[in-house]
Amino acid sequence: MIDLLALQKEFLSSHLHEGNTAVDFTMGNGYDTVFLSKAVGKTGSVTAFDIQSSALDSTRENLRKNDCPDNWRLICASHDRAHEFINGKIKAGMFNLGYLPGSGNKSLTTERRTTLPAVRRAISMLDSDAVLTVAVYPGHAEGTAEGRELEKYLSSLSRFHFSVSQIKMLNSPDSPFFMVIETPKPKDQLKAE
Repeated sequence: MIDLLALQKEFLSSHLHEGNTAVDFTMGNGYDTVFLSKAVGKTGSVTAFDIQSSALDSTRENLRKNDCPDNWRLICASHDRAHEFINGKIKAGMFNLGYLPGSGNKSLTTERRTTLPAVRRAISMLDSDAVLTVAVYPGHAEGTAEGRELEKYLSSLSRFHFSVSQIKMLNSPDSPFFMVIETPKPKDQLKAE
């Protein structure tokens, strides 16, 4: 069976290096933040966002427990405000939509009204040879709607500027799936290879 989370991290790892800038747009309990922190190392930086203070507490604890370098900052704000806190381009970003796992509150989820602007802005922040992943959970009404609107928007992006892929289980329509948005390498780097 395909492990969607592991596969998502493979896409990210092919773009991430020591010293890069990465963003966890939906920190939750911080597992993606930990992955990004370790991937960019001591000289890199990771910024993570969530609207729930309990997510920041749990992520902070997770980062410390996993001996992550001191390269992260946690911000209690909606992901659609990320551009207010991040200057410059990013090499990688992650969205893990839905509700905070383990919180018991399934009524508080990411919503189209903030997710779509956040994804648009995140794409505009991507550097060359960069990647953005968006995990979607269609097992609830808002998740299904988010997925449809993201598919519509991402399929409209120019294939000359972005490579957009979708990874999903065809025989399990309510299963989580993810999308990968990649930017090309700079032309001078392509010539050197």
